[in-house]
Amino acid sequence: MTDRWTRLKQEMKEAAPSLGIDKIGVASADPFTSLKQVLIRHRELGRESGFEEPDLDKRTNPALLFEDPQSIIAIAVAYPAKLQNPPKSEPGARRGILSRSAWGEDYHKVLRDRLARLEAWLRERVPELCVESMVDTGALSDRAVAERAGLGWSAKNCAIISPELGSWIYLGEMITNLPLEPDEPVTEGCGSCTKCIDACPTDALVGPGQLNSSRCISFVTQSKGMLTDEFMRKIGNRLYGCDTCQTVCPENRGKNWTHQSELQPDPEVVKPLLVPLLTIGNKAFKERYGHTSSAWRGKKPIQRNAVIALGNFKEASAVPDLIAVLEKDERPVLRGTAAWALSRIGGERAEEALRAAAGKETDEEALAAIASAIERIGMAEGEGRNRAETGGEAADSP
Repeated sequence: MTDRWTRLKQEMKEAAPSLGIDKIGVASADPFTSLKQVLIRHRELGRESGFEEPDLDKRTNPALLFEDPQSIIAIAVAYPAKLQNPPKSEPGARRGILSRSAWGEDYHKVLRDRLARLEAWLRERVPELCVESMVDTGALSDRAVAERAGLGWSAKNCAIISPELGSWIYLGEMITNLPLEPDEPVTEGCGSCTKCIDACPTDALVGPGQLNSSRCISFVTQSKGMLTDEFMRKIGNRLYGCDTCQTVCPENRGKNWTHQSELQPDPEVVKPLLVPLLTIGNKAFKERYGHTSSAWRGKKPIQRNAVIALGNFKEASAVPDLIAVLEKDERPVLRGTAAWALSRIGGERAEEALRAAAGKETDEEALAAIASAIERIGMAEGEGRNRAETGGEAADSP
């Protein structure tokens, strides 16, 4: 390794803060052979989310994406974990929450900006530079590159944990033609801690570093169809994403990064009132959420999740709004989900609306949801009568 490339790498790391980058590491461009075997097994077990690059060779071999790659530069940008003066969620004014990864400007945009700054910095010093940059939606695994580049270790919750920054970090990388010496991987690890696995709401963490993506709440909140009763109850008031496995992590204790201006949240946007979301129009949704990563699937999943949250809160004041969704919304998924939420809240008005909707609904899936909701209300009323007669209490499902 010549002095030129050693010096360039050192200067690049020293320049990171001025480029808006919190940490830079260098990985070899060798194929990720062991990762490919993991991904093959992951697919065989049906644990993919469906959002990944389908070609496993492209996901694990940089040479298929870039001619004669010499090194991969990995970057990390830290984001905040706490809201300043968050608005209260209370009866009559219930609120949902976006995951921290969606609090500020869309991280794809922010990371691309940081990678572009780094590329410009490098090109000033190496005119013959060739790069291929990617963030999240690229073929390579950001986490595998980051681990190899020494940004942090691969945790049991499948996140990369930086010793300095914790796991509140966005990751990006660029494949290059620069013969930079790779960094050493981080030797720290999670030890015997299993708090993330124990806390996962749906047991999606099926083992250390093993995620069944189809059960992960973060994936579920971004899906567009009807959800099962189990998943709707587990979502709670999450509108987009899930942070549970990171908030319980001891490595994140006390870590909150506020120095990246684009990533700072508006509390009213990331912890919004639920009822107004039920009728938000496309234009208003785009104005309010279009700058965040939560908008990439459109408003439907977030509206569906808002309906679910009102049901989980058992927010009686929202019954008229949920009935309006049940009766008037053009989307069968929203009508069926509203039926579920009304059954969670219960009451005579909710039951009457459900029975009326059962006689008018034409979509089979929504009709099945309405039928289940009517049955659920009937069962709840029966349990209530039994409690009144016996003086006992029935525990609600978690």
